Amino acid sequence: MDSYEKKQRLNKILIYVILTIMAFIMLVPFAWMILTALKTNQEAISVNPFYIFPQNGWHWSNFATVWKSYNFITLYKNTLLMIFFRVVCACLTATMAGYAFGRLNFPGKKALFSLVLIQMMVPAQIFIIPQYLMISKLGMLNTQFGLVFPGIVTAFGTYLLKTGYEGLPKDLEEAAGIDGCHTGQKFLRIMMPLTRSSMVSLGIFTAVFAFKDLMWPMIVCTKAETTTLSAALAKMQGQYSSDYPAMMAAATLAVLPMVVIYVIFQKQFVEGIATSGGKL
Repeated sequence: MDSYEKKQRLNKILIYVILTIMAFIMLVPFAWMILTALKTNQEAISVNPFYIFPQNGWHWSNFATVWKSYNFITLYKNTLLMIFFRVVCACLTATMAGYAFGRLNFPGKKALFSLVLIQMMVPAQIFIIPQYLMISKLGMLNTQFGLVFPGIVTAFGTYLLKTGYEGLPKDLEEAAGIDGCHTGQKFLRIMMPLTRSSMVSLGIFTAVFAFKDLMWPMIVCTKAETTTLSAALAKMQGQYSSDYPAMMAAATLAVLPMVVIYVIFQKQFVEGIATSGGKL
């Protein structure tokens, strides 16, 4: 083995060591969450840094108590439906708007796309009051439509899909036009299938952001039977005291759907993030 091969091997070992350490650091909060869920409240609030594992037995009853106290089946259903409809609506509207901005010419195109860019620059919290008033006037408070409403149209998705369509060669549309395809057929049969990676990326970002959304579900859905996992977890924290093992048990149960989704769609997650060049 020459010096170059030794150097390459050492570099590879060093990379694996660094990645292993970083993976361990990333997993520490999840391990701490699970271990805290198995402790008593007194053990959970202990300041002893070496008090990591439960000292008085593993309290699996915390999970049973939380499951009975909060209707997790309903919370799972509300959250997964919100994620599903937001992903469908975002991909549907973004791919059509992205195609229009990326491939078509129409009056006011630049002005309208400037509005899309401005919306991306403005904090999302600014739109909460107008959106709430719209939902309230429609009588859609404490409904699934109310949860999905802010994600029906996405400025980020429009920009992402516009970029994807602009990267496709014009020869494809010209060849489709020669074969007799009109604009709708060019979009549905030729162009849209070629932007699959961009739509996968948008679906991933939309699903993660919808799962993490806290403020909007707490505002628009005040009833326990219509709220989501994130809002239900936030309401568990008391003003003067909190049952931390119960909170961590609920957080562990809340994470399970996204873990299952990631395991099933792991390949799509990796491809989507790599293609978009973004981060979660």
